[in-house]
Amino acid sequence: MYPLKILLACLALIAGQDAMAQNPAEIVERMDSQMRGESSYAEMTMTIERPRYTREVRFRSWSLGRDYSMILITAPSRDEGTAFLKRDNEIWNYIPNVDRTIRMPPSMMSQSWMGSDFTNDDLVRETSIVDDYSHEILREEEYNGRDAWVIEMIPDPDAPVVWGKVHVWVCKKDYIQLRTENFDQSGNLAQTLELDRIKELGGRTLPSRMIMTPSDKDQRTILEYHKLEFDISEDERFFTQRNMQRLR
Repeated sequence: MYPLKILLACLALIAGQDAMAQNPAEIVERMDSQMRGESSYAEMTMTIERPRYTREVRFRSWSLGRDYSMILITAPSRDEGTAFLKRDNEIWNYIPNVDRTIRMPPSMMSQSWMGSDFTNDDLVRETSIVDDYSHEILREEEYNGRDAWVIEMIPDPDAPVVWGKVHVWVCKKDYIQLRTENFDQSGNLAQTLELDRIKELGGRTLPSRMIMTPSDKDQRTILEYHKLEFDISEDERFFTQRNMQRLR
């Protein structure tokens, strides 16, 4: 029995060291890379559900690393041509009805994007979930049939983040985001993001649907991917104010 006890103790020690070796910041970075890629192109529909109405917005998006992104609204007709551009630390919004381009200040990043439950920062990200937070693995658990890490993210004091903390569920097998809970500065749950309908998109296994639900309101917003491509040909010269105004 004595050798067996030693063997079990060694296995337990190895398992503990393996768990400690999982760096939560590296897990989040790998999750972000899996979802974003070095560059990508997407076609999506956003459905805004409210007690008295439902509204649908269609758009196309391009991204290059973390510093460049472009979003073009393609429907409904009243919003068609509206565009958003992130280039380095600057974020711009083009409004075709008045042919005007405005620079969005940091104070606008926490505001609703196109009347949805997503913020400007959610869609045209100014903050980094890797660089602007500290990370800690809270626990490991099964979520929707998948083994996952639950990671707590605390924003840095000088980061332009409205949340007091964020909890994110990351699939241990595929490093995909499964769920996110955003808490306010008082520690109360403010909103929940659920990611499901996992399938192959752009050659990767990814959620094709995201559902953002505020905790204190009878409403939600659903984002669905119709097309997703990685490693696109556009470089940083594509992400300009002039191109933002010409896209259709």
